[in-house]
Amino acid sequence: MVRTLVVGLGRAGAELHLPVLARARAGARPLFGDEPVVACDPRRALGDRPGLVTAGSVGEAARLLDPTDAVAHVCTPPSVRTGVIGQLAELGFRNLIVEKPLAADTDDLARITRLRRRHGLRIAVVEPWLTSSLTVRLLELVRGGGLGELRSVSIVQNKPRFRRSLTRPSHQTAFDVELPHGVGLALRLAGNARVTHAAGFDLVVGDVVVARMGGARVGLRHNNGARTEVSSDLTSPVRERRITVEFERGTAVGHFAVSADDDHSQLTVTVNGHRRHEVLRDDSLTEWVVRAYQLFHGSGDQHARGFAFATDVVQLLSVAKNICAEPVVPAARAEHQVPAHAR
Repeated sequence: MVRTLVVGLGRAGAELHLPVLARARAGARPLFGDEPVVACDPRRALGDRPGLVTAGSVGEAARLLDPTDAVAHVCTPPSVRTGVIGQLAELGFRNLIVEKPLAADTDDLARITRLRRRHGLRIAVVEPWLTSSLTVRLLELVRGGGLGELRSVSIVQNKPRFRRSLTRPSHQTAFDVELPHGVGLALRLAGNARVTHAAGFDLVVGDVVVARMGGARVGLRHNNGARTEVSSDLTSPVRERRITVEFERGTAVGHFAVSADDDHSQLTVTVNGHRRHEVLRDDSLTEWVVRAYQLFHGSGDQHARGFAFATDVVQLLSVAKNICAEPVVPAARAEHQVPAHAR
């Protein structure tokens, strides 16, 4: 059976991947077997628990399992992800699950692409929204044609993220937190696109300013003429993951699950003033992980198309970051910049 290594035990590793792996292993045991998951993070101690063995380093973890017959989950911040992938490749790991975004910028993307080619890596980039039951229903509406042509997409991804942004430097900009999900979803629904505009703002709490971590938005124009606006406010007092799709003859409004507390999404379709509402079971991340492992069991690189899709997302977000390279309140940032060790 395939073994599992989780590298990075911050929120993504410890609070998302480990619980999801427990559910996936319970529901699809033939894919995973009974051997414990191995986890490591030199910056954070996480004691052994049932079904989990911890290691002090990636090298030590590699001695606890066979790298050539394992899947490594890379849950480290984007800024150090390239180095971790290179280390795993040198140790013999070939099957990787990488948290979004795949890379922080196009330079890191080029480095990861070279590592993938040089070592024959099979890389799956985490994209649970693409396996979501809500996304499946939206794709049915787009492809079915009953509502006419798709005109526009609006995606809102809001949540309060003060504590993590103030204390942990896991992301460099708000473009890397929620927008990779939204941009990927837009590309899946409406096809290839180019960036038309972008903006970002700082997180401000009293006299403390964290550059470029308050929120961001990006506009896209798709090759089919449709337009998308993706926005994320990381200072919002409420959590919301909402998508509005405007068609020629109707509107669809979807709400993705906002946290791991519930595994349901909702969809409301309005046509000629008539509304139809659905509640959908939607444990999308667990479904995505199971699907990723199934593809790793296949021959060849079954994740090649997904990798190419993830590179498109990184490239669009890199353009958006370049458009708004300066923060909205540069003067405040200069006077009250948070020390690097405190972020």
